[in-house]
Amino acid sequence: MKQKLIVKSLAAAGLVTALGLGGINHYGPSAAHARPVEAAQTVPTATPSAALPDFAQLVEKNGPAVVNISVTGNMKTAASGPDIGVSPDDPMYEFFKRFMGPQGRMQPGPQGRMQPQQQEPTHGIGSGFIVSADGLVMTNAHVVQNAAEVTVKLTDRREYRAKVIGVDPQTDIAVLKIDAKDLPTVRLGRANDARVGEWVVAIGSPFGFENSVTSGIVSAKSRALPDGSYVPFLQTDVAVNPGNSGGPLFNMKGEVIGINSQIYSRSGGYQGVSFAIPIETAVNVKDQLVQTGKVQRGRLGIAIQEVNQSLAGSFGLPKAGGALVASVENGSPAAKAGLKSGDVVLKIDGAEIGNSLDLTSRVGSMKPGATAKLEVWRDGKPQQIVVKVGETPAAKTAAAAPEKADLSGSRLGVAVRNLSPDEQKQAQVQGGVVVEQVAGAAEKAGIRAGDIILAVNGRQLKSAEELKAATKGAKTMALLVKREDASIYVPVELG
Repeated sequence: MKQKLIVKSLAAAGLVTALGLGGINHYGPSAAHARPVEAAQTVPTATPSAALPDFAQLVEKNGPAVVNISVTGNMKTAASGPDIGVSPDDPMYEFFKRFMGPQGRMQPGPQGRMQPQQQEPTHGIGSGFIVSADGLVMTNAHVVQNAAEVTVKLTDRREYRAKVIGVDPQTDIAVLKIDAKDLPTVRLGRANDARVGEWVVAIGSPFGFENSVTSGIVSAKSRALPDGSYVPFLQTDVAVNPGNSGGPLFNMKGEVIGINSQIYSRSGGYQGVSFAIPIETAVNVKDQLVQTGKVQRGRLGIAIQEVNQSLAGSFGLPKAGGALVASVENGSPAAKAGLKSGDVVLKIDGAEIGNSLDLTSRVGSMKPGATAKLEVWRDGKPQQIVVKVGETPAAKTAAAAPEKADLSGSRLGVAVRNLSPDEQKQAQVQGGVVVEQVAGAAEKAGIRAGDIILAVNGRQLKSAEELKAATKGAKTMALLVKREDASIYVPVELG
């Protein structure tokens, strides 16, 4: 079965040259040889209910502010394919390359020969856009990261050597500076104001074809991707291909609302799903890189998860939504403010939290030391909590171990035992019970042997007896489970 991959849209070395191996196919007769319509023939015409958008004026005005970016760098490689003994195209090439040692040293090759490593030049292409008349350019971090030389080309064929002001891999944003004046610039809009279904336009350099224009619609907002990023991506169906990375995404007002960054693909090429970084996120990073050369991010010190319908019912929420606090780090800003496991964050500074990504992105964009006002759902009603935002996340470790099993909660389907004081200290928990055997409803919900159950429906669990009592008469339960170094609420249907 083919895997679905998130693919960075940066063209690799030789990609543009490889286009010459194929061709551009033209289908159907040309206009000059088209068969004329006979005079007696009646040609039906359709009257559209709404005219299709015309992007010409938008492109004419903003195209000059979109630039082509080419990068060169160096990559450590074996001396050559023949010295390794296999072709670089062979599937075993990468395996044999691992026989090579650090640069400048000699290592036995697959056939016993001593071979050196050397630096091989690499090339890549991408896109960007000018945000200030004195030469400030925004693009993707993966376009310029580790580049030895970056060149920015304008539509009027002027070329400039660019200085990389800063790179932020977490948001995939980079800021460049070229030595020029009175340059054309783009206008920045608001991704938050974009509506699903509205038209958007991308301008970039797919496969090196400079200032190419593609269009589509906004497919979704605040998309979380499985790359661990906290960026609330805009999803579109705009055609984005290698070389489009770092280019602007325009709304119909001609304002940049996003930076084209990634695609979702089985093949490595565009397949109808592309993602753009919201311009608000990008500008926040850009301003910090320009002012300080680094990016600071806000932090509360909590682990959060989505609230589905089962969890919403367990906590008495009128509807599924918000961000459920699975665990609170000791000594963190959240702990100092009184935030607890089982709280559901509904709003931050008056803005509604629709899902966990909303909270993560909003807190991440706040400056450390700032004050945030949270509305949380606790004990069946909303409460207000004020927290001072922190900065750096801390690593945590946890563990669990056995003792004497006590079968409890037969409806739940688990055999548990109490944790000893030493085990609680080792696992960095207070109270809780460890699961030794699992079956039935708990197993179906995903509970495993070795999990530590810390709370039931938001209430801290101190003993196996409390767990057993909590199952009486309950139809659903939300169990706070700690597994290794992560905590998460698991909804269990008891029937």
